[in-house]
Amino acid sequence: MDLSPPRHLKARKKPRQTRAMSTVDAIFEATIQVLIGEGTHRLTTTRVAERAGVSVGTMYQYFPHKQALLYALNERYLDRLAERVEKACLAQHGKSTKEMIEALVTTYWEAKTERSDVTRALYSSAVELDNEALIEAFARRMDAATIAMLQSAPTANYSDIDLVNVTLLSVIFGTVRNVFERNLPAPEQIAIRKQLIVMCLAYLDMSGG
Repeated sequence: MDLSPPRHLKARKKPRQTRAMSTVDAIFEATIQVLIGEGTHRLTTTRVAERAGVSVGTMYQYFPHKQALLYALNERYLDRLAERVEKACLAQHGKSTKEMIEALVTTYWEAKTERSDVTRALYSSAVELDNEALIEAFARRMDAATIAMLQSAPTANYSDIDLVNVTLLSVIFGTVRNVFERNLPAPEQIAIRKQLIVMCLAYLDMSGG
């Protein structure tokens, strides 16, 4: 499968120098602020440029339209999320399955909840995007990181690690998203996270972990 972004959603260019990177960071942060404060339907490149303190011409050097900007923002978010989970998984190699699952669930959960307003805004902004390539690239990185981690456990004996892994991640990702969509109170979120770890461990024990 082609994992490159759809042609109409590609950024015009990527920042190479420090100053350019700072400009794009400011544009992304301004985009998040507009999304949180006014919603996707009121987001325009002009409004973002004003909030970021850059000219519309500078904005267009990187992003030709609103959809390309939102695609790039979601791409950066998923890339940083993937890096965070990959690092956590690597640190658990060779440890017990219990330690692995606690680290995986905690890392993903905290990454999604530490700025819950941002996560919720990005969920909303991605609805109308052709983001299949983004999701597939993220999924492949998660699969590789978690499979390598699970297989390194001293007691690992999975007959179908690919199926076990995709089921595990579907449960974790789906649970976190459901908590967001229902806007559950903090005490209930903590309780659900503990139950999620118990459920994942029981499934892995049954599957050969």
